[in-house]
Amino acid sequence: MVHETSASEQGNDIPSPPPQPDCLQTPAKEDGKEKVAASFSPNDSSVAFPDPALQKSDTPPSARRLNVFMIFITLTQLVQMIPLGAGINSSLAIGAALGATRIQSVWIVASYPLTQGSFVLIGGRLGAVYGHKNIFSAGCVWWVLWALCGGFSNNLISMCFMRGLCGMGGGLMVPNIVALLGITFPPGRKRNLGLALFGAMAPVGAAGGSLISAVIVQLTEFKWLFFMLDLADEFASRGLLGFVVYGIAMVTVPADEPQDPNGEVDWMGAYLGVGALVLFNFVWNQAPLAGWSSPYEIALLILSVIHFAGFVYWEIYIAKEPILPFNIWKAPSFGILMIAIFFSFMSLGIFFWYMNIYMQTIRGDSLIRVGVQYLPLTIVGCANAFFAAWLVPRVPAQVIIGMGCLAMVTINVLLATVPAQLTYWAMAFPAMFVSAFTIDLITTSAQIVASNTVPMKYQGVAGSLVGTLLSYGLSTGLGFAGTVEVHTSDNGNNLLRGYHSAAYLGVGLASTALILSVGFIRIPKDTREGWGESEAEEERRPA
Repeated sequence: MVHETSASEQGNDIPSPPPQPDCLQTPAKEDGKEKVAASFSPNDSSVAFPDPALQKSDTPPSARRLNVFMIFITLTQLVQMIPLGAGINSSLAIGAALGATRIQSVWIVASYPLTQGSFVLIGGRLGAVYGHKNIFSAGCVWWVLWALCGGFSNNLISMCFMRGLCGMGGGLMVPNIVALLGITFPPGRKRNLGLALFGAMAPVGAAGGSLISAVIVQLTEFKWLFFMLDLADEFASRGLLGFVVYGIAMVTVPADEPQDPNGEVDWMGAYLGVGALVLFNFVWNQAPLAGWSSPYEIALLILSVIHFAGFVYWEIYIAKEPILPFNIWKAPSFGILMIAIFFSFMSLGIFFWYMNIYMQTIRGDSLIRVGVQYLPLTIVGCANAFFAAWLVPRVPAQVIIGMGCLAMVTINVLLATVPAQLTYWAMAFPAMFVSAFTIDLITTSAQIVASNTVPMKYQGVAGSLVGTLLSYGLSTGLGFAGTVEVHTSDNGNNLLRGYHSAAYLGVGLASTALILSVGFIRIPKDTREGWGESEAEEERRPA
């Protein structure tokens, strides 16, 4: 073994070694980070390479650019919520124009949130693998295409088919909007504000769609409604005003690199999950028309249960990269929170549909008048979304969601007891006013809690889950309530009794959600500002 002597042992006879070339110098420390020389020898294994996370840290976006991004990315949520409100208010008129019965017209309402809620499940994972901005853009283009095609529908089946395909685009947009907000803004006031804006766009878009569709359908042909929707989204994404809404949102969004670029999409899990959701919803919304004595109803119900069981087994035991990682359910009270949210949204869908047809079929209100009567939801709902964001760091989540569920019970009780002929201001107006405290308090707080509960790489999954429960709950609630209505309305001779019975189902669902929220959900106040240490480390880690 060769004995190495130090310079101190040899004295000063040995000259100092010559200075190393730049390519071999040890990286110097500057502000706690390694600073690497610009030139190096590619064959030298001793060269220290820079952290990839540091390489891609360009100049951070300005506060103004982030604010503009926040505003316009959430405005796209407003556009894609318009078809929901349009379907609720105008489905009876559109169905009549297409030769459909009142019961069949429910499908015009249910088809859009059905596919929107089902495909939200896969939308978040696609964004994580291929980039949230890319999938968001694809969803916008898809939405525009099928919104335009809906204007050419000439029968009920083609109308529902086009609305269902359009809803798929919304399903791709929603989770990636939430993910972009969650990734861009760390936990704190900015994120809460962004998600509050996102929550505020839901009632504005739905109620605005109700009024706009009423004016168009009542005064012109229904096809112009769908051409208007396509035009609105063209303005929001590709057309002349694309630079103002969708275009500016995409320009101002900070660099969006896939959170899991080397990951894979669990296509089998996507098939089982989406298939189960679509089949289960179809069975319940078709039951009022076909009846439970129909063999295909029972067969499809069993098939949906098999798909659900297969999805759970696949995701837990087989899938290498599950579309719905089950470790997110380990967060305190997260599972019970999701169940409460689903029941509350089922109740909300029942209220909106049956309050709408009560005003049209029992009171005899015109479409435009009904649309105007939804304005309290729009006005108060905008304020409540920000109120919910303000409450999150100050009040435990179960209290906020409990307030929303209590409001849900209240509005369905009002609907379940409203007489046939009564002024709008006596019971319908209070119900509309209180309804603004339902979706906004529940959705905004749930999105914030879910976003803050999971790490950065699961932001799309969190947005997917809450979005699925929102849209899918609205659609599925209609199927359950339709079955109740058909069996209690004396073969259509006592419509008001059927509406009341459906509303009582909404009361039961909302009461269950309220009990779960108050009695079993325990999520502490979230007062964080910025990413936690583990999340920050994950953000710096190379992909």
